[in-house]
Amino acid sequence: MWSACHPKSENELSECAQLGKSLSRLTQPTILIVLARANEALHGYKIIQEISASPMFGGSSPDPTGIYRILKQMENNKYIKGSWDNAESGSQPKKCYEITKQGKDCLRRWIDALGCYSESIKELRILASDSLDIDLPPLPHCVH
Repeated sequence: MWSACHPKSENELSECAQLGKSLSRLTQPTILIVLARANEALHGYKIIQEISASPMFGGSSPDPTGIYRILKQMENNKYIKGSWDNAESGSQPKKCYEITKQGKDCLRRWIDALGCYSESIKELRILASDSLDIDLPPLPHCVH
């Protein structure tokens, strides 16, 4: 049976491919959460590791190219600040990111937006069940 939150294989994903592996638009708040919780600036690879463990990605690694693209966009929007870390001699410099005040303000707006999304999704579940003339199924195990 298909895992509603995180398909475990391409076969499970192909059962309803439009569902996707994650909600890509929620990558930005996931990154903001990681940076808001960090006690230091984090390089891109560390951010990718952290968001892989988040509920949005369920242990699956997101596409690094996409994450770096989002980080660049977030930096352009001044939600995060990037700086180069040359700490280790002989190693490649790493760009490290930290959340800004604008990023924290954006994350606060996301809290409200996610609440609205949640209510809309509840209504959508009801409408989908009604359209199939079935009782509303319980939430899948991935919902806490």
